Amino acid sequence: MQGELLRADQSRSPREDRRSSEERLRPERLRTDCPVLLSERLVMRAPHEEDIDALAHLANNAKVATMVSRMPHPYTADDAADFVRRTKNGDIGKCVYAITKAENGTFIGCCGVEPHADGRTVEIGYWLGEPYWNKGYTTEACHALVDMVFRTRQDVDQIDARCRVMNVASRRVIQKCGFQFQGSGLAASLALASNVPVEWYRLDRKTWMSLRSWGNIA
Repeated sequence: MQGELLRADQSRSPREDRRSSEERLRPERLRTDCPVLLSERLVMRAPHEEDIDALAHLANNAKVATMVSRMPHPYTADDAADFVRRTKNGDIGKCVYAITKAENGTFIGCCGVEPHADGRTVEIGYWLGEPYWNKGYTTEACHALVDMVFRTRQDVDQIDARCRVMNVASRRVIQKCGFQFQGSGLAASLALASNVPVEWYRLDRKTWMSLRSWGNIA
């Protein structure tokens, strides 16, 4: 599904034409510091229209939706198409990635980076479709995402991550990536239409530098 485009209007001025051209280029500018990420088994790149069917299928799962903050449930093909369109327009965070298998390009989930207002902190988020759980893919994707942030964004001093208190698997991923527990609180869940208890973790640049050899993390 193509992104929404402004309709041509013969009455538009040259200034308006220039503005619309700049708006069409905006997604490309937004992703200039969001390179394609490669790991041993994964390729992480911008979501495409070709991902819509797989995205809708994997995301339409209460076990997934209730563990992330902004995913509706049920999740339809229209929701997936809107998600892809908004990522292209830069409306969802700064870097949003489709997680795919390197061997065949299969779409298996999403992850992303969202900046905080302080300019020194970003927050990562992620989800994987249930058929791909317990295979180490989430940890692999998070390692790649964390490395990208600290290696390419010298202004970022720390990365935050959150998970539901009951989400043992997500907590384990966060801990395996070197994040340290900071506290507990509440966060909104779109799927549940309520606030849910979450844990907050943080990884600072100095700690990351000491853990660059990820094999040293249990």
